[in-house]
Amino acid sequence: MLRAFQFVLILLMLAVLAMVSAVVTMHFAIHGAEVSVPDFKDLTVAEATSRAASLGLNLSVDNHFYSVDIPTGRIVSQSPAPKTVVRREWHVRVTESLGPQRVAIPALTGSNQRLASIEIRRVGLELGQGAEMPFAYAAPGAVIAQNPAPNAAGVERPSISLLVAAQPVEAATGYVMPDLTGQMFPTAASAIARAGLTLAPMKPQQVSIPAVQDANSTAPPQPVVPIGSVVSQIPAPGHRVDASTPVELTVAQ
Repeated sequence: MLRAFQFVLILLMLAVLAMVSAVVTMHFAIHGAEVSVPDFKDLTVAEATSRAASLGLNLSVDNHFYSVDIPTGRIVSQSPAPKTVVRREWHVRVTESLGPQRVAIPALTGSNQRLASIEIRRVGLELGQGAEMPFAYAAPGAVIAQNPAPNAAGVERPSISLLVAAQPVEAATGYVMPDLTGQMFPTAASAIARAGLTLAPMKPQQVSIPAVQDANSTAPPQPVVPIGSVVSQIPAPGHRVDASTPVELTVAQ
């Protein structure tokens, strides 16, 4: 019985030792694969690449910036930041300095987008983000704004973003006729003009001013129609019309 107990105890001890050994092995395996990211700032790209490779890291130039403080070809910034603990084979992205800005920003507003893109590359700059917007005062494809502005100084990135005119949005081909009755004629005429509709000659209609009723009269009072207000309209409210449809207003006189 004692021997059996001793045998079981030995087995338990071996199992515990195996578990401890596995934990220690995993710990060293995990932490042995980690590395602290060094500070690459001010190093040349070649120096930074070599140092990263010696630590098992991958390094690539992700962007370029002008800098009056850091010479051309040296690292301006990096990601991850220095002293960040990462796994080996981690990808480190750096920004390379182009030195002080030496290229003048060309004036591109008004030129065709394709020609503007060619000019940007010709002077050694990069084509940045592009956007379009409907613009009725320039031909589609023309540059209507740029960033940075022409001849700008202290530029950070060596790229120019362009805003280009797009085809103007087509005007609506139809409208629902609003109810203009009761409005004063100038107000109704202004609403018709803003909607892009055609106003026909005004049609006057004589209206009578109701007599003053006796205080003892039980008849309902006659409504007062203001002089100059719209009494009726053609087309009627709710009808579908377009810009060529004449709108005739009958106005109280």
